[in-house]
Amino acid sequence: MPLSYPRPHRPNPARRLAAAVTTALLAAGVLVGCSGDDGPQRTVDAFLAGWRSGDLQAVGLIDPLGSKLPSADVAREIKDLSGELAATPPKLTRRGEPKITKDIATTTVQVEWTLPGQTRWAYDREVRLAHGDDDQWQVIWEPKVVHEQLTKGDRLALRRDPGARAAVLDNAGKPLVTPRPVVRVGVQPNAVTDLKKLVKDLDAAFKAIRPALVPGVDVADLPDRVAKAEPGAFVEVVSLREEAYLQIKPRIYDLPGTKFITDKIDLAPTREFARALLGSVDQAQADDLAAHPDRYVVGDLVGHGGLQGRYDERLRGGPGLTVVVERPAEGGKLEPTGAELFRREPQPGQALKTTLDVAVQNAADGALRAEPRRSALVAIRISDGAVLAAANGPGPAGENLAFDAQVPPGSTFKMVSTLGLLDRGAVTLDGPVDCKKTFTVDGRSFKNSDNFELGSVPFRTDFAKSCNTAFAALAPKLGGDGLAAAGRSLGLEGQWDLGTDAFTGKVSTGGSLAEQAAASFGQGTTLVSPLAMAGATAAVARGRFEQPKLLIDPAPAKPAPAGEQLKPESVKALRTMMREVVTAGTGSALKDVPGEVYGKTGTAEYDDNPAHTHAWFVGWRGDVAFAVFVEKGGASTASAVPMAERFLRALPTP
Repeated sequence: MPLSYPRPHRPNPARRLAAAVTTALLAAGVLVGCSGDDGPQRTVDAFLAGWRSGDLQAVGLIDPLGSKLPSADVAREIKDLSGELAATPPKLTRRGEPKITKDIATTTVQVEWTLPGQTRWAYDREVRLAHGDDDQWQVIWEPKVVHEQLTKGDRLALRRDPGARAAVLDNAGKPLVTPRPVVRVGVQPNAVTDLKKLVKDLDAAFKAIRPALVPGVDVADLPDRVAKAEPGAFVEVVSLREEAYLQIKPRIYDLPGTKFITDKIDLAPTREFARALLGSVDQAQADDLAAHPDRYVVGDLVGHGGLQGRYDERLRGGPGLTVVVERPAEGGKLEPTGAELFRREPQPGQALKTTLDVAVQNAADGALRAEPRRSALVAIRISDGAVLAAANGPGPAGENLAFDAQVPPGSTFKMVSTLGLLDRGAVTLDGPVDCKKTFTVDGRSFKNSDNFELGSVPFRTDFAKSCNTAFAALAPKLGGDGLAAAGRSLGLEGQWDLGTDAFTGKVSTGGSLAEQAAASFGQGTTLVSPLAMAGATAAVARGRFEQPKLLIDPAPAKPAPAGEQLKPESVKALRTMMREVVTAGTGSALKDVPGEVYGKTGTAEYDDNPAHTHAWFVGWRGDVAFAVFVEKGGASTASAVPMAERFLRALPTP
């Protein structure tokens, strides 16, 4: 067979040039890694991808002494070093090409962590590589690759510092909700001698607190909680305001097993103080943590309901974050080393300034305090529309009946229909309008409260005595949409922006003649809220509609525009009639209240049984307009009017 000879070597000019450049760079001590498949950057990129994924099998790894390391061990150590940040691996970016010095390559990597609240923590680290005998680049692994201050066994940990929660302010700029003393009532399991008796005694004591706690304290699950707790644990039952605790202290202090911790919690001036409107501030609940795991942690204070809930992010501000290093101590427990690697200072919350007036709100709450039925009272300053008070009586926690109720207004709506009739010239103060015992429209019979009749009397008397049949007879003079037009001129059905939810009313329009007759005195399909009626009453007193205002800062983005000026002659006559309601009509129980009180009573049927009625009173004195509502309150003179009297007597006389 023929012999094979090696071909003569012929130098390649390009290789000869590259070799010359390499020699020159090595002489200088540094070589920038090229981008070919055999360059160190390929290994760096594979290492960074494996760091994030937790799979480093594609990367050769050695320790600083050159010993090979199993990829799974390094992946596990990276996860351990990451500690509390392990669930969100960092974004890793190689900066430029590796620099090579003999058999060692060094590359800069940006490590960028995303901490809770989308906080960015970024820094640069160096990754070193060694060129092995197998012509492959291997990553030199050591803990400081993750961070320069980390050593073997360390862990990154997060310390979270909540920001100072801002206050909800009153109209004078003073905090409504401030730290106030409370007593945390609890049970220590190993000190209880008779759990069944203890539960019974605690339940009786809590029910004896006045005014009654709303919602009440439920101790039904206390035996189960005590059974599951550690023997020396403090099983909290309820946190009571200091004044409530002192009422029942003699009954519960010496009960075997009870324990007490004094504390301070952000609270309003009183337990009832604008409770539903303001909402509450409590420790984060399970549903808070589940819905916003990136926002809340156990122990955080969170706003629930009302303004506290709606503006929670503004009020709570931003928590501070500190990345610290922890290290196992004796027994393996992790303890801080004192090293802080990153810090973001807590951001205090921003205050919420409202129009609420403490004295007026206290008067409103006091007026409702003795009423066992669901009730509400809204007060508005006539001169500028500021909501001074929004009180709610007993009812589900967080229910803001004052703003959200959708109920018939009853005869308080005669204020609206009278304005419409006066605007159309259909009635005058002294023009006679027959007040019959009954009045029938399309087969539907209407009657007056207690079946009274007045005969032919001046219209002002029909209004003051609240004659339903007179208004039913006048309904055709309003036309199909006259009542709705009058209501809208007073702001009803408007697109109000108060910075919180509110129902502005729905006024009956069109419909059958019987529906129009019913709507003329607040029955039929017309629905309102106490806030809507207080706003309408303030508009009559002012002479034009001005949207009620609740928030000053932040100011609502789109408040309703002010209404047109009401006809002076119409509102003058209407005011005269509303004054006569108090001096000689259904609101005469208020005639000895100091100052000039104007108003209109209302009894509203809410189902097909005429005996089932809500009670209303709307009116004003001085610069304060208000609406009182009592659900299933029966006759307004027996419930709403006395409530209005308590409210007015508690206010300074204008």
